[in-house]
Amino acid sequence: MTDAALSPAPVKASPFNELEVLWVRHWTDSLFSFGVKRPEDFRFRSGEFVMIGLPGEDGGKPVLRAYSIASPCWAEELEFFSIKVADGPLTSRLQKIVAGDTVLMGKKPTGTLVLDALTGGERLFLIGTGTGLAPWLSVARDPETYSRFGHVYVIHTVRSVADLAYRDFFTREIHDDPLIGDEARAQLTYYPTVTREEFVTPGRITDRIKSGDFFRDLGLPEGFDPARDRAMLCGSMAMIKEAGELLETYGLKEGSNAEPADYVLERAFVG
Repeated sequence: MTDAALSPAPVKASPFNELEVLWVRHWTDSLFSFGVKRPEDFRFRSGEFVMIGLPGEDGGKPVLRAYSIASPCWAEELEFFSIKVADGPLTSRLQKIVAGDTVLMGKKPTGTLVLDALTGGERLFLIGTGTGLAPWLSVARDPETYSRFGHVYVIHTVRSVADLAYRDFFTREIHDDPLIGDEARAQLTYYPTVTREEFVTPGRITDRIKSGDFFRDLGLPEGFDPARDRAMLCGSMAMIKEAGELLETYGLKEGSNAEPADYVLERAFVG
């Protein structure tokens, strides 16, 4: 019998990081955010997503879903923004986590909501619904965003005013960011809309674009200009489809990591 025959089989490396939950914030009965400790060897581009989950119950397989990383690429902790679904395979349990708990995270971030997938432009429109705001929290805190674009618009559509998570962050707190605060104050505009309650800018973002109210509110010429405007889309399937078609009517072309162009969307969340 050889030494090789006596050697134990190599242990297969886990495809997941086991990360400590650092904090949890519940915005409403249906929305929450949480932060986890970032592995020292984990690298990503602002706007990418990663698989997040929990071990399976009763020894079952882990339950994982794709989550945009809401932290910028330089952050020392990783932040995520999630919905709560009472009977959801993952979020029914994930919404109950507390500081000190452990969550699973995949080791390979990916995605198309990154600056690399866009060609050069002057204005960047980050259009999101619901938790589709998450990648904009990452992109809007990346210094490269402000060096590549003269102005950045963070657009967030939700059903009720209470769902405007991070509203205070984009209107006030980001201006005190030690890395990009000055740039954000000069170059960032936050534009929220609410569909089911009275609000200063009511309705779906696609409707406000079609009516021209969006451009009038911001003091911009009506329409998107493919020579200067770039956009990213994240959120509901209906919004992404409609907004993408609208951008196409103005002459903007969809881009990707392989072929950068005028606008991008995250197909991993579209189905």
